[in-house]
Amino acid sequence: MVHRDGRTRREVLRATGAAVATTGLAGMAAGSSGSSGTVEVNVGYADERGKRAARAEASEVVREFAFDAMTLRVNENAISGLRTRPDVRYVEENGTMHALAQQVPWGIDRTDSEVAHANGDTGAGADVAIIDTGIDSDHPDLEANLGSGRAFVSARGPYAEDWDDDNDHGTHCAGTAGADDNAQGVVGVSTEATLHAVKVLDKRGSGSFSDIAAGIEYTADQGWDVGSMSLGASSGSQAVKDACTYAEGKGVFLVAAAGNSGPCSDCVGYPAAYSEVVAVASSASDDSLSGFSSTGPEVEMIAPGTDVYSTIPGGYDTFSGTSMACPHVAGAAGQLMANGYTNSEARARLTDTAEDIGLASNEQGAGLLDTAAALGYDSGDD
Repeated sequence: MVHRDGRTRREVLRATGAAVATTGLAGMAAGSSGSSGTVEVNVGYADERGKRAARAEASEVVREFAFDAMTLRVNENAISGLRTRPDVRYVEENGTMHALAQQVPWGIDRTDSEVAHANGDTGAGADVAIIDTGIDSDHPDLEANLGSGRAFVSARGPYAEDWDDDNDHGTHCAGTAGADDNAQGVVGVSTEATLHAVKVLDKRGSGSFSDIAAGIEYTADQGWDVGSMSLGASSGSQAVKDACTYAEGKGVFLVAAAGNSGPCSDCVGYPAAYSEVVAVASSASDDSLSGFSSTGPEVEMIAPGTDVYSTIPGGYDTFSGTSMACPHVAGAAGQLMANGYTNSEARARLTDTAEDIGLASNEQGAGLLDTAAALGYDSGDD
């Protein structure tokens, strides 16, 4: 599309994306040490006294959040003292989370998302943030649906945008959630929702707790509808938990991959395990549980995740993982919120209409995602 001033849509987005990006890029490396004896930590404080105490110990304030927490560089000897203070809620090393990959679009058919498309439900008007490794800014199957972007870790290389995908993972997830129905490549669960790239994972697929928390906070502050997180770790982060609480309170539907630690019976990772987040396990095309899928009581639903074909920078590829299951649910949530559902209403609707595929509750939760049923259509063609 060409704008009236002669610029293409891509040029307009590139200009606005660059303006946004310069206001705050590239969080510090996760848990990295600076000079000898210093460590990067996330500190949650209870009141102003705790905030001042934490600041007093800092050699550098890396980031301040809206939910009473900061990322600081402190001497490691100061940590134990801060932890004993009643006005400090937590002190945690700024560790890392990772993209949950790997091994298209059978999942669109199995979730009856194409039934929704045939009935005119395309997700138009919804905003879906892909909180991941970025999105290929000029992929022909995504470009029409791309909105803005923000990088908390910058793409490494000669990319048009600092939020471009230098890993493949985020673009793959974006295609499943919202690839354009344009007679080429693949089609997503939602075909007209606006996709926003929130780059919190680097070229290696890793990002600090602080960067991920900042990405979630940013998604909430933009007023976007859905935050899709195909990332996780086996241990939690209070800063990420705080960010999820903040975003959920601002009306964001948060969904995350359950994890790829299977076979196991109680191993859902974080942030999927947080109560503010819909945890998604992975199924194969025969409705069996994917062998790699994490399971546990936190699993809320299951979606296609084995051998999923979707977009990657410069083309298409087949990946497997709960990372691939997660954006199916994100796209469906976008469909509902485009129709006026709140985040809590969309969450209830998706679980109420999920299809029981005969797996244990800790494997499938409420059941398999059924996009058509959630939107009120007959999904008996599965």
